[in-house]
Amino acid sequence: MKYLVLSLLTLVGFIGQVAAQTARHSGIDFSGLDTAVRPQDDLFRHMNGRWLLSTEIPADKSNYGSFTALADSARDNVRSIIEESARKPANEIGRKIGDFYQSYMNEELINRKGLDPLQAELASIDALGSIEDVVAYFGRTAALGIPSPIGFMIDVDDKDSARYLANVAQYGLTLPDRDYYLQDKDNYKNARQALIAYITRLYALTKRPGGDVAASNILKLETSLAQVQWSKTELRDAEKRYNLYRTADLGKLTGTFPWQRFFDSCGLPKLDEVNVVTPSYFQSLAEMIRTPGVEGWKEYLRFRVLDAAAPYLPQDFVDAHFELHERAVSGVPQQQPRWKRGVDATAGAGAGDFGVLGDALGQLYVDKHFPAESRRQMNQLVKNLLKTYETSIQELAWMTPATKQKALEKLSHMTTKIGYPDEWRDYSKLEIRPDDLVGNIRRSSEFEYQRRLSRLHLPVDRKEWGMTPQTVNAYYNPSLNEIVFPAAILQPPFFDAQADDAVNYGGIGAVIGHEISHGFDDQGSRYDAKGNLSNWWTDEDRQAYEALTNRLVAQFDEYEALPGRKLNGKLTLGENIADLSGMAIAFKAYRLSLEKADGPVIEGYTSSQRFFLGWAQIWRRKYRDDELARRLVVDPHSPSLFRANGPVRNLDAFFEAFQIKPADKMFKPKADRIQIW
Repeated sequence: MKYLVLSLLTLVGFIGQVAAQTARHSGIDFSGLDTAVRPQDDLFRHMNGRWLLSTEIPADKSNYGSFTALADSARDNVRSIIEESARKPANEIGRKIGDFYQSYMNEELINRKGLDPLQAELASIDALGSIEDVVAYFGRTAALGIPSPIGFMIDVDDKDSARYLANVAQYGLTLPDRDYYLQDKDNYKNARQALIAYITRLYALTKRPGGDVAASNILKLETSLAQVQWSKTELRDAEKRYNLYRTADLGKLTGTFPWQRFFDSCGLPKLDEVNVVTPSYFQSLAEMIRTPGVEGWKEYLRFRVLDAAAPYLPQDFVDAHFELHERAVSGVPQQQPRWKRGVDATAGAGAGDFGVLGDALGQLYVDKHFPAESRRQMNQLVKNLLKTYETSIQELAWMTPATKQKALEKLSHMTTKIGYPDEWRDYSKLEIRPDDLVGNIRRSSEFEYQRRLSRLHLPVDRKEWGMTPQTVNAYYNPSLNEIVFPAAILQPPFFDAQADDAVNYGGIGAVIGHEISHGFDDQGSRYDAKGNLSNWWTDEDRQAYEALTNRLVAQFDEYEALPGRKLNGKLTLGENIADLSGMAIAFKAYRLSLEKADGPVIEGYTSSQRFFLGWAQIWRRKYRDDELARRLVVDPHSPSLFRANGPVRNLDAFFEAFQIKPADKMFKPKADRIQIW
């Protein structure tokens, strides 16, 4: 996860002609600022203290802040588009959008159908007669969008970015991470009890006896999977994740495990090679596959089918799903209104989620909410920031000329995608019915699976996007060496065409810098200019780099997000590098845009001070405790407080802007400050 956007906003740049002709405001929301907290002691709370005190997290959310506010706005805009399509579809894709949303919102029909839409699938599980049949069903779940112990995906080959490659990886847990099964912290124990209650409830709703026994068995089975899974920190290692096998040789790793039955069921009976992302996990899975017995696996698979379908079944199932996945895990007290869930299911609900028709809705969203001129201007801005990054690499003191040359080569080959894709997905073969929600979800999953499967032996599609335009986020893709900025993030507080340059550089500028920096973080830096996992470093430079990044790990390891719960500096290292480097580059770009002059003083703050306030402003966010605890285990991003305060403690410019002294809480001795890129 990766994410965000901006750059050299000159007077004639992205700000636009209108803004250049009028006096621009500061871009700072001073209503949220707390003057009782000095920026020298806590930049985040200085900028956001009053907002934190006055803002309640909405009852249907696990957290709330700048990102969620923009996402809510985008959802409202998408809802209008969907409802218009439902009332008066302009074309066939508009009809599909309207029909799917209607199928989601027709609660009366959904309740009347009950469990009927799942009976055929449940019957296919009842018919499984051997462990080989069970493994074959694991392969079927890939197309159905149902988690099983084997995750299967088609993606760009990490070591040959010109082709796609099949991958298998650990998968199949209901709770967010293996720690929820293996540790005895209160929130983990509560989540396990909630999982048992959930399974028991689903069995009761389906009128299947023995729910309490099944729940105990399934928890035991998932715990055995958790015990052999890699941690999120281990999964960050790109080199360890790449283990190419001929499918004929998988027996050397897993003995007699019936891989051919699995690949047959995946729709690839002649698959020749596969990347095994987590080899030790599959060795253990092969050893334990027969322990639960066929009936044990059938219990597990019935539950996974019910769990995946629960949001689209009668209300009792929906409520049970919410009680575990939202209330117990993230502390959310109230379920979202059905229309929000319907919009998210249609259009996608965030990073990497395309919903059922997300790209089609993205095209309509762009037509209404993203002017073509903004895209052209944004492309130019990114080019400007890339140029600043080039200068910064050339000036690095810790890197030798040989590696600098390779770094500059990679930077020069980095491509940019702004706003929306040049080519939209074709949904013409996707069947959508206004009276068949579960069927629509299943057909959508199978449609997307076949789309990915069909490209296995085709050249890599470098025009493809990994997010919809209506997603408030951004990303770097190491295999394509590209930075991508969807349309929906190009709004205040990230970018404001009416605002002074300083806050835009601190907001969207640092976001663009962040995404560029992912190409050079601890894992992104292992990919070359073409997007191949390849070592382009001298040993001397890699050692110098790791000495710097280890210091950043140590800094973030010391931050305590909850009582007794500190950050994992290794898990968050990539994002922390990108935050620190992105800010450093954005500030340089801002100062260059001033052409050796000083920006204006606005509301008593200098231009440099407003740059840092703009940065702190975009990280305005509150979390429920359970959600924050979840993120500390699964999220490679540091919590917002530490994203705002952590990087700036390494920037000389921050110390100069606010005249930070040794007695101030944000102070860090100059010799201890970390400069990476």
